[in-house]
Amino acid sequence: MRRLFHIIMALMLTVTTVMAVTALPDDERGRKEKAQYVYMESLNARQRGDIGAHYDLLERAYELDSTNTAIAYYYGLCRLSRSGITLRDAESALAMMRKHIDASPDDYYEAIFYADAARSIRKHDLALGALKQLWKHYPYKPEVQSRLADEYAMTGDYANAVAVYDSIEALQGMSLELTSRKVMAYSALQDTVRVINEMHRLLATAPKNSSYNMVMGSVMQQLGMPDSALYYLNAAQEYEPDNGYTYLAKAQFYNEQGDSAQYDNQIYKALINENLDLDAKMGVLTDYTRQLLQSNDSSERVNRLFRVLIEQHPHESEIHELYSEYFVVKKDYKAAAEQLGYVLDIDRTDADAWRKLMLVNMMGENYPAAVAAAEQALEFNPDSIELYRYVAPAYLEMKEYDKALATYDKALSMVDSTDLTTRSVLVGGKGDVYFSRGDSVQAFKCYDEAIELNPSNYGILNNYAYFLAESDKELDKAESMAARAVNANPKNSTFIDTYAWVFYKKGDYKMALLYIRSALNNDDGENEELVEHYGDILWMDGSHDEAVEQWKKALEMEPENPEALKRKIEQGL
Repeated sequence: MRRLFHIIMALMLTVTTVMAVTALPDDERGRKEKAQYVYMESLNARQRGDIGAHYDLLERAYELDSTNTAIAYYYGLCRLSRSGITLRDAESALAMMRKHIDASPDDYYEAIFYADAARSIRKHDLALGALKQLWKHYPYKPEVQSRLADEYAMTGDYANAVAVYDSIEALQGMSLELTSRKVMAYSALQDTVRVINEMHRLLATAPKNSSYNMVMGSVMQQLGMPDSALYYLNAAQEYEPDNGYTYLAKAQFYNEQGDSAQYDNQIYKALINENLDLDAKMGVLTDYTRQLLQSNDSSERVNRLFRVLIEQHPHESEIHELYSEYFVVKKDYKAAAEQLGYVLDIDRTDADAWRKLMLVNMMGENYPAAVAAAEQALEFNPDSIELYRYVAPAYLEMKEYDKALATYDKALSMVDSTDLTTRSVLVGGKGDVYFSRGDSVQAFKCYDEAIELNPSNYGILNNYAYFLAESDKELDKAESMAARAVNANPKNSTFIDTYAWVFYKKGDYKMALLYIRSALNNDDGENEELVEHYGDILWMDGSHDEAVEQWKKALEMEPENPEALKRKIEQGL
């Protein structure tokens, strides 16, 4: 219908243009007729979906006849819609559109689009001017009045906005949407009396409407009248007890009042309400879970709500995915993997769920399960370099070095030769494999190549520096690389630990202590290797008792090599 309107309008303009130019000189008349023809062709291109040709033809038509206001309008609109346009170009495009608005202020859609375009570049005066002119021609169109009122509100002219809202109300009658807009305007004017009066007027039309009572409760709450707010929220629940949104509204009220018990109660009732749609429940549960995690609250409340929701919707994978994300935050990777298993039971072809399952198993150090998930994921995404990047470290952790190297080589064969960043990561990964296998010569060759490909690969710079320190080789080079990694990532505890370890190997224990303490300050407190390193550095600095305490602490954190730590502790004692 919209395209048909454009074509009819263009045909009409063609007729009027021909009639108007018959008295013109032949060359000028010919140019205008040609412009009109090119304009028509631009509309055809638009109808075909060829936007590039549409723009080019409009540009040509405008060059031929810039006085044709229809051509100027649509050429300006086209220019305004192009990406990367500057403010100056946008203003110029708007000026082209205005030629037609000034000439034909009663063109409804053109004036609407012009007002929207003016608003988009914050030319509210121009938008207001066009809409006020349009209102004169269409005084009974609520759409025009609504846009005009909103434009007044955007400029802060709330008095005029309310006046127009009143005009709409006189035509259409009262509605929740219209009253809400008037309430917002009166709130901006800080006219509390009229805010309350407007809500009472709306309620008077339907006293038992639960939505009206909920909004009234919200307004009273915002005005600092909690007793009145609760009165209306209770009324909403009484009038429509099966409306799940009434429980959400009361939950929000109790949350702002700091009543966690009642908040939990209302959230629970909302989630077990069968009339509340799943999207709303998911949003509630996401917000609720986030709040409990931030406050380090008991997880049992969250578990209870998830169980209720899963019982109601056993075949909705989104619930299990959200539950899995919750367990990841709690670092319960086994439970997270279990929930993803349910997602895959619902849809075995969900490649993203397979990828997530692989990552969760990696985080939980269940590397065989990670590899199994990756193999399944690759069945659905055989060209995914990302999957190869993740599964190779899993093979490394399993000490299956040949499979790890083969996986990296497979990924490298798939990466474009110009993608130096990805190639650097993959080559660096091969270096990790070689070093773990005991081939430091080949490992360091890979690290040198990785850094040459991408000098800003800070992960490789860190690993290379650490392994050089472990091998007691080229410690100055190790220090330089570790410094680059730390300078680029000053809060990365692993990088800072490497820097400290390099100083330790160089015998500079004061600097080593400075950086290992910084690493511990930036760590989440669960890295036993940092604690063990701290003990090692303290021992060499002469603080033997403190060193033993740190080794004991590391041992309690279940390190990978408890026998080595036990020997250190025994020797220290």
